[in-house]
Amino acid sequence: MSNNAVSPSHETPLRLQNFHITFFAIVLGMAGFSLAVQKVGGQNGTGLLPILETPATVLLYITIALFALVALIYLLKIVKYPSSLRKEFNHPVKINFFPLIAKIFLVLSVAYLDRDMQISFYLWSIGAVLQFIASIAIISIWIRHTHFKIEQMTPGWFIPIVGSLIVPIAGVPHGFIEISWFFFSVGLIFWIALFTIVMYRMFFHAPIPDRLLPTLFILFAPPAIAFIAYVKLAGLMGHDGAGLDAFARILYYFSLFMFILILFKVQILAKINFFLSWWAYSFPLAAKTLATIVMLHMTHSLFYKNLALFELGLLALVIVILIVVTINAIAKGEICVED
Repeated sequence: MSNNAVSPSHETPLRLQNFHITFFAIVLGMAGFSLAVQKVGGQNGTGLLPILETPATVLLYITIALFALVALIYLLKIVKYPSSLRKEFNHPVKINFFPLIAKIFLVLSVAYLDRDMQISFYLWSIGAVLQFIASIAIISIWIRHTHFKIEQMTPGWFIPIVGSLIVPIAGVPHGFIEISWFFFSVGLIFWIALFTIVMYRMFFHAPIPDRLLPTLFILFAPPAIAFIAYVKLAGLMGHDGAGLDAFARILYYFSLFMFILILFKVQILAKINFFLSWWAYSFPLAAKTLATIVMLHMTHSLFYKNLALFELGLLALVIVILIVVTINAIAKGEICVED
């Protein structure tokens, strides 16, 4: 037997040690998908596609179960291999995936707004606290770093701050207006700053590595989420198209432009090998779909109705593909391996 071979008795522990924080991207993608299906399905036959009301509930429960499973496995990894946790937290790219946990709680809190306000409040409270802690911790590391380089900058760096933009979506209905404005301000300003740096990095430095190319989809997520949050904060819902002010339009249409721009890069993205980073396709598509649904409710335009259905269809297709290739990669032992 080769010295490099891994015996079956050592394979499982090795997999556990390499169970990366990026697995939470799968949960976030499923959470975004279930929320998008829920909003299109509506309640009591009032949605765009009422037939999706029951599947939305099933998807939500599947997402919660998946969240519990991934969290349990990752907690087991932390207990058995604490050094691997420190290694991930010190990694210039993986550190940005830790706030995914806060984002999952926040997205689930939005999903429960129309189901159970009490559960939604608990989920929102946990998510907001975790998001605040993650923002302070990671931005502090960015400021005092000794090992980050411009070549390591990708749209994945948006993840620690995008969660702040999600906070107002459930925060406003729960009555936390000023707290919601606080998080929105932090998320918006840091998104603008990081977006500028990402553009500079892509224009004037080496191309983003193939395994991180899917993070390009994150480019259109922050303005889409910011649009939804701003509509909530400014009280624009319920005023039809007249309620849309200039800033809301800027956020939505910039997200739409970035969405179209990234679609022109699909042929390049389709050629890269599968990595867990492929799940970066899912949540941004869900955010864009949700933003278009909000535009539809405010304008009642046929254009946004068709666009919302197209985006939901694309999201569903992407989710199915991601599930299939992920299961295939797990079966082949290509997941949970050393980078």
